[in-house]
Amino acid sequence: MHFIFSDEVVLLFDFWSVHSPTGMALSVLVILLLAVLYESIKVGKARLLHQALMNLSIPTSQQLIEEADQDSSSSDSLPVSRSPLRWFLCHFGQTLLHVAQVVVGYFMMLAVMSYNTWIFFGVVLGSGVGYYLAYPLLSMT
Repeated sequence: MHFIFSDEVVLLFDFWSVHSPTGMALSVLVILLLAVLYESIKVGKARLLHQALMNLSIPTSQQLIEEADQDSSSSDSLPVSRSPLRWFLCHFGQTLLHVAQVVVGYFMMLAVMSYNTWIFFGVVLGSGVGYYLAYPLLSMT
């Protein structure tokens, strides 16, 4: 197998059949956007992990004092812990993002396996653009 420069290719599904330079340009744009989405999902997972770690961190002494005061003032009501629920929701969100990342990643891999050079360039360029646009968002927490 080898890469070819052609404007005719079948991508991912039989109905995505490209037979013209305009169709190829649109297909490369779609694949490029798919690669940007892939990088954005990776950043979303990292931000969600950071948020989960911040929410589930060890409570400060001030928080412990406030919780003890609340417990002593209302001894007949049971304190409700939200940490397990928060952990479950964050973990569930990360799981959904991971599944989306795997699906998008395999679609990109299958597109590259068409061995069309233009599609390959679309994936590489989209990955670069996605990294450039998405990763600065990690520092905005």
